[in-house]
Amino acid sequence: MKKLVVILAILLPFFVSAQNANYQISSYLSEGIKAPNTYHIGDAWLNFLVEADNNFNQNITQATFRANSTLDWHKHATTQIIIVVEGVGYYQEKGKEPIIIKKGDVVNCKKDTEHWHTASAKSSVSYIAIYGNQPTIWTEKLTQNYYDSVALKLEGE
Repeated sequence: MKKLVVILAILLPFFVSAQNANYQISSYLSEGIKAPNTYHIGDAWLNFLVEADNNFNQNITQATFRANSTLDWHKHATTQIIIVVEGVGYYQEKGKEPIIIKKGDVVNCKKDTEHWHTASAKSSVSYIAIYGNQPTIWTEKLTQNYYDSVALKLEGE
């Protein structure tokens, strides 16, 4: 819990809005740009809130997935923190059972852990992802059939 408070205290200035062009301000209230369907099925938007640089070697990206969308299996060379800010989604690490994630949940995915995360079958989800400045490693396609089996298991649909 202490780590979460420290992370939020560090990140809070990035989310405060201002009316001055002399500041670099972004808003997680915007959906961002529609993502091409390269590593997912369905509708998704990406909002690049903070991009890593020499002073801060982390990316902070908001992702929004519409209900019944998939995201392929992938991993990161650094830990990824996922903060769910709206809706309900699914999260699964390779070799573990899938779980439901919802608004207010914070997921700590350790580096090099193969996983996927996306919206639930019934609800869109929006989350803020914090991760290092290395490219995402896409490992395996998440099929619609597998996603549907997860939805059935978790929600009975």
